[in-house]
Amino acid sequence: MQGLYLVTPNWDDTSRLLQVTGQALQAAPIALLQYRHKEAGPVLRHEQAAALLALCRRHRVPFIVNDHVDLCTELDADGVHLGGTDAEVAQVRARLGKRKIIGASCYGDMSRAVHAQQAGASYVAFGGFYPSRVKKYAVTTQPAILDRAREVIRVPTVVIGGMTPQNAAPLVARGAHMVAAISSVYQAESVAQAVGEFQSLFAQQ
Repeated sequence: MQGLYLVTPNWDDTSRLLQVTGQALQAAPIALLQYRHKEAGPVLRHEQAAALLALCRRHRVPFIVNDHVDLCTELDADGVHLGGTDAEVAQVRARLGKRKIIGASCYGDMSRAVHAQQAGASYVAFGGFYPSRVKKYAVTTQPAILDRAREVIRVPTVVIGGMTPQNAAPLVARGAHMVAAISSVYQAESVAQAVGEFQSLFAQQ
């Protein structure tokens, strides 16, 4: 797993969501697509996730569901991303089996990342590194955590929080395997250009 990790915004307009996501997937191969809509009700969540899964299947991009393990199993999505207040990685791994992708938010906490790795996480996510237009959190994660991660973390690392191609570049240089982005792609004037700029960060990796 390497490259752009695209995360969806809180858009209720399913047609718009699919249109922009489709543009992104057509622009260049991306590492993963995560469906994240914190405000969606069960009906909308199922509708959007199912449609995005079908889109990802056409483009051969792994599809990840944020938080909702039941929805992941119902749709047979490729995996789930767990936040700090969600289910334990070990419990979800036991439920989903060995083949599914399980990601874990570790913020700026290396001990959390080590624990998630030991529990069966497929990747660990660090951040936020920069202020985000979407997520509300304290910007407390320091780039040096990636230096330590190269020593003790064997699974891929993801960087999150206000990512642009420009400010993500030094984090990729320090060893980040994936860059998670929402606004920098979904609110870009040119979706294809934004995706291409993110992917170019990994061209020499």
